[in-house]
Amino acid sequence: MKTSNSGTAAKHVPQRTCVACRRVTGKRSLIRLVRTASGEVELDTTGRKEGRGAYICPVRSCWEKALKGKQLEVTLRSGITQANRDKLWKSGGDLIEGVA
Repeated sequence: MKTSNSGTAAKHVPQRTCVACRRVTGKRSLIRLVRTASGEVELDTTGRKEGRGAYICPVRSCWEKALKGKQLEVTLRSGITQANRDKLWKSGGDLIEGVA
């Protein structure tokens, strides 16, 4: 286990990859989307909802790329309807940098 300069153990930070830009960063700095049992894809602000998850940077360009392309569908192993994509864009608007 790594130690900091003060001699205490450094806390482990889970790492996740953005589905759009493929950048690896701390789990808490990304937005999690989850595919529920019903097949809907929704925002998971708690990071604890049950279902298959995918992570996206809170940056407009990553958000647009993830919702327009197929990578999110591949990661979640499910199709996403246009209505569901629109709902995700609206619900995630407050969390995304650069969205008015």
